[in-house]
Amino acid sequence: MNPRKIYSKPLAAAALGALIAAPLGALYTYNAGAQAPAHTIQAPVQTAPATGNPQAVLPDFSTMVERYGPAVVNIQVVEKVPTSFNNDGDDDDDNGGGQGPQNGNPWANTPFAPFFRNFPFQGPQQQQPVRGEGSGFIVSADGLILTNAHVVNGAKEVTVRLTDRREYSAKVVGVDTKSDIAVIRIDAKNLPTVKVGDSRNIRVGEWVLAIGAPFGFANSATAGIVSALGRTLPDSGYVPFIQTDVPINPGNSGGPLFNMRGEVVGINSQIYSRSGGYQGVSFSIPIDVALKVSKQLETTGHVSRGKLGVVIQNVNQALADSFGLPKPEGALVSSVEKGGPAERAGIEAGDVILKLNGTAVNTSEELPAEIAELAPGATVNVQVWRKHGTQDVQIKLGQMEETRTASNKPAEHTGGKLGLAVRPLTPDEQHQANTRGGLLVERASGPAAEAGLQQGDIVLAANGSKVASAEDLRSAVERSKGHIALLVQRGDSQLFVPVRVG
Repeated sequence: MNPRKIYSKPLAAAALGALIAAPLGALYTYNAGAQAPAHTIQAPVQTAPATGNPQAVLPDFSTMVERYGPAVVNIQVVEKVPTSFNNDGDDDDDNGGGQGPQNGNPWANTPFAPFFRNFPFQGPQQQQPVRGEGSGFIVSADGLILTNAHVVNGAKEVTVRLTDRREYSAKVVGVDTKSDIAVIRIDAKNLPTVKVGDSRNIRVGEWVLAIGAPFGFANSATAGIVSALGRTLPDSGYVPFIQTDVPINPGNSGGPLFNMRGEVVGINSQIYSRSGGYQGVSFSIPIDVALKVSKQLETTGHVSRGKLGVVIQNVNQALADSFGLPKPEGALVSSVEKGGPAERAGIEAGDVILKLNGTAVNTSEELPAEIAELAPGATVNVQVWRKHGTQDVQIKLGQMEETRTASNKPAEHTGGKLGLAVRPLTPDEQHQANTRGGLLVERASGPAAEAGLQQGDIVLAANGSKVASAEDLRSAVERSKGHIALLVQRGDSQLFVPVRVG
């Protein structure tokens, strides 16, 4: 998959400039008070004084690639993108003559068709396979692999290819789009693994190595240096990115970033580009952040993050002067969520958060990542600047609202007979849907898709019995013979849909 990009993405090759030693020539001097040119003086050849280690040479990554390259995998995905039909008789391309009602309504051309003319049902759908690829790396010998969320999110099939050309079908354990981290697993033993390091110890200027599959060229190695730390990017405020000048291109996504000790310190994720490919600025997710996310994905299938409930901005010199701050620092609270943790603790718009649990907050970009790493319900000590003085406030963190997480946890699936992946509705979702209980369809394939079910539908009952969990639905399927009647809600409409039991 392409690395996520800021601006557009070029596919430009990076040219490596050669170091050319300029020959020593004659030095010419000119005496402003003389009438004739000065004599030519031959410059002596001198050895430049050594700086740093006189034995230092450019790094050689060959041993590292040879040792850890086999633990870097190529990931290929297949995603089914539905080509849907409208109920007006025309297909999506508006070419006329389509079979919209027949494809969108299972009861078309039957005596029941008039009763379901206005029901917004859509299916079965034509689907076109979309293929993509990315990189990943093995963190445990029994087949656990880390990669980017945008590589595998929404994939119908995930295939992992090792350097020895072995291929495995992979299961998506969990996906967290906020951090762009995903965990997948293959059924294998005694696999080569990487060595995980500590991203908190990396320094700007040190050499780093990336291994991945740019443009599908598996196990390609590229190198550079760390350009900056703690970068905050648009829509990625919960990750303090590592900025490097390592060439990263489409297909590198999800691959490891190594330090000179052969330890993984990051996951290559994004590039800054105006035309599509590498242009000297790449971003990697610190491995410490990735490990915390992956642990939660393994154990619960989703990620819980603390929430402060404020909107913040950076403090410039003009704002510092306005609020009487000695220097521009901290995170200025521009608004407070009504009823949120910060408001309950007394935080006000205009406060400047200077410290979190005793650690200075230098810029507003640092705060979201720090809060997100804390558990909901944790109590934090915050020092704020208010009315030309500091105050200490204790805040009990709330929980950040989670978007849908793709997870292959068996408890959320009904098995292969229906081809449905479902989960219980949250209280907010039940309120919005004006219903109690029910299961939200997160993915539909096989018999369910053929019957017209799709993502976002709510299954309320099976064969007349209400369902509140995936196990309820699975039990109803096991008791069924041939077909099962599902009461489905879509929007404000409800309809029983017969689904063939596979």
